[in-house]
Amino acid sequence: MYNFQFFMPTKVLFGAGQLKNLHLEQMPGRKALIVTSNGQSTKKYGYLAAVERELDLAHVEHVLFDGIRPNPTRENVMDAARKARENGCDFVVALGGGSVMDAGKCIALMMVNDGDLWDYAFSAKGGHKAFSHPSAPLVAITTSAGTGSEVDMFSVISNDELEEKTGVFDVSMFPAISIVDSDLMMSVPPKFTAYQGMDAFFHAAESVINKNEHPMGEMFALKAIELIAKYLPIAYKDGSDKEARAQMALANSLAGFYMLCTSQHTMEHVMGSYHSDLAHGAGLIMISHEYFDFFAERKAAEEPMKKMARAMGVENPQSGKDFIAALDALLDSIDCKDLKMSDAGITREEIKSWPKRIHEVLGGDITADPLSLSDEDYLGIYERSFK
Repeated sequence: MYNFQFFMPTKVLFGAGQLKNLHLEQMPGRKALIVTSNGQSTKKYGYLAAVERELDLAHVEHVLFDGIRPNPTRENVMDAARKARENGCDFVVALGGGSVMDAGKCIALMMVNDGDLWDYAFSAKGGHKAFSHPSAPLVAITTSAGTGSEVDMFSVISNDELEEKTGVFDVSMFPAISIVDSDLMMSVPPKFTAYQGMDAFFHAAESVINKNEHPMGEMFALKAIELIAKYLPIAYKDGSDKEARAQMALANSLAGFYMLCTSQHTMEHVMGSYHSDLAHGAGLIMISHEYFDFFAERKAAEEPMKKMARAMGVENPQSGKDFIAALDALLDSIDCKDLKMSDAGITREEIKSWPKRIHEVLGGDITADPLSLSDEDYLGIYERSFK
């Protein structure tokens, strides 16, 4: 029998309209730092005003930090943590997509810990220090269906100066409260609906092929794959479809509950460390066919891939290649099959240096692939993915 642990201390309020119930919850503090992106969508569509209204109803003071960029940076985190301390904030409310969720977790950590975030980073150039204090509480309000970050303890942060992109995590980083309200996702443009949805898909797919997978994780992952295969094309084509948006929100959280990422995520973090404007989901898509086909060609994950193919609607799959065909068809249905690295400014020459960085960047578990990959294998996947 399998041995595993499952720990999910976050209280999740799931469903359309749940944001309106935030003020009924026991708030984890008296003054919140509201963290949003440096874009305009949370203001334009009234999401920020709605959160501020809920905090007012709960008699919670609040100040705003609206400077988080896509692929959030160490500088973002430290600037926001400084503002939280200067204003006497005792918890964080993160309102936005995965970048804001990740930044919010690290802000909550650094508003109560000394030094610089990179003192605690697990990357090659990070300090690897242990946190002196547990994170300040976090309320996570997601506006996207992609990262699952609203229900886990992980974050991914970039350091532009060091050209590193790495994971930062601590068990205290689980949000205290998470709101997954699909009404907040209705405005996501088609392109980002696709990128975010496939990010959630790969969280699940990597978990299924992970050699450490077990029934608990597989249960969440296969259901997420089933929902994404069915509803992502609908949400992509018609963002106003409330059922599709709600099902994608569910798939996203399911994929986040027990995320066991493999080296595909690490490979993409290397890409993103050099190209900060590259959307994480887009980078994953670019390498996905060649990554999964590497194992299908070698029959290294036949049963897991057949399970995923069945979840995607393939009747009686015969091999891992049936999953590859289903993956290609899903990408084609959301106009992502031909995403090009070259369109993101990536050159074939720079790819040659990437494999060695895979061992320095913390993303997925590179020891958990169905087969161990050499640097030559990583390079081959990158090069075959290049367009």
